Parts: sequence; structure tokens; C-alpha cells
Amino acid sequence: MNELPNCPKCGSEYTYEDAGMMVCPECAYEWNPAEQPEEEVVRDAVGNILQDGDAVTVIKDLKVKGSSNPLKIGTKVKSIRLVEGDHNIDCKIDGFGAMQLKSEFVKKA
Repeated sequence: MNELPNCPKCGSEYTYEDAGMMVCPECAYEWNPAEQPEEEVVRDAVGNILQDGDAVTVIKDLKVKGSSNPLKIGTKVKSIRLVEGDHNIDCKIDGFGAMQLKSEFVKKA
């Protein structure tokens, strides 16, 4: 029996083939097994590609949960780490500590 690949999106093992395409019943993702999957690219607010270790600048005042002070516009964040999820930047900010940011609120420094 042929072993079908797991879903590249959610990792489900319950994939099936339909008209030459692979389909995941759990997340409804469809892909062509002959094509190489593209790596997901994270872009900042102006379209620059971000990578691990980049420095970014905050472009908007952001409210921080658990703090009465907002994260001010122009705050520089060094040595970011890209992660999966809605908040796709993991970083440490002086005065705030470890936090996650959305790439749409930063620009590459």
C-alpha cells in the first residue's frame, strides 16, 4: 500500500488523493504533491522580508497587556525570532521583557 504524505499545513495523517491533488480533511488544505511547497515568507509593514536576527522598529503605539504604558512608536527591537502563528515575531524589549509582535506593526531597521 502506498504511504500518503502528511498535510504540510496541519500535519494530519488522514490525507487522501483527489484528481491528482492531495487533500486534508481536517484543515481543507489542497496541494499538488509534484510541486515543492514554498516556505512561508514573513514581511514587515512596508513589504521587506524579515529573517531571524533582524532589527525592527515599531511603527505604531501598541497597547501591552498587563502594562499601563504602551509600546511607543519608534521603539527599536533587536534580534527578533520568527515563529508560527498570528503574532509571528518573538523578541525581548528593554523595559517590557519578552513579548510577541505582529509583523504588520514593524518595519525593518
